[in-house]
Amino acid sequence: MKLIILASIVLLAQLSALASTPEEVSYQSGPDTVKAVLYRPSGEGPFPALIVIHEWWGLNDWVKEQATKLSDQGYVALAVDLYRGHVASDPGEAHELMRGMPEDRAKRDLDAAFHYLASQAYVKKNKIGAIGWCMGGGYSLDVALEEPQLAADVIHYGHLATDEAALKKINAPILGIFGGQDRGIQPADVRKFEAQMKQLGKSIAITIYPNAGHAFENPNNKDGYRAEDARDAWTKTVNFLATTLK
Repeated sequence: MKLIILASIVLLAQLSALASTPEEVSYQSGPDTVKAVLYRPSGEGPFPALIVIHEWWGLNDWVKEQATKLSDQGYVALAVDLYRGHVASDPGEAHELMRGMPEDRAKRDLDAAFHYLASQAYVKKNKIGAIGWCMGGGYSLDVALEEPQLAADVIHYGHLATDEAALKKINAPILGIFGGQDRGIQPADVRKFEAQMKQLGKSIAITIYPNAGHAFENPNNKDGYRAEDARDAWTKTVNFLATTLK
């Protein structure tokens, strides 16, 4: 019994050492000060890092949970607050916040997030990626379009780009996760994007879950959450990031 108790104490200590502690940080984006939550693995590093981009709801607990999980995988995770402190409680409010956010400001905030991470001594400068869901998935792609040094990009059912001149600028390998029943982002458009990227010689891996709709990875989406697909999508994400950032 004593050995079991001792082993449990050691295991808890190890888990505690691995757990990431969130830290509220801020950085400059043009004339604005942007707030974010930073999740940093224990140790001195340097570590690979990720810009974590929220859904249209804002920087809520679910997005923070994803950042925590990513940090537990060994990444510095910077969860950026694009809404300047606002978090939606219903779809109508989320729609208003998304529509009211200037697109150029959001892109500038994310570009500044990349350079903030690159300036930190505990971050590997050549191993910074971006990941987002829903609205954030689209902005994750925008980071890849704007930042040639981005090392990995994960798009969870976000908007796509079609302009060939813009797509040529992408250097980061891309993982795309989509739902076959998504009425906003049609599977045909996803396959077209995939084909364009491959034709341009870009590294891309796409998975479309046939029976899933939009936002199927979030359990707060009571009618659309698909636990099995969400678990598989998480596994694909972890494996992709391990291949590209570690």
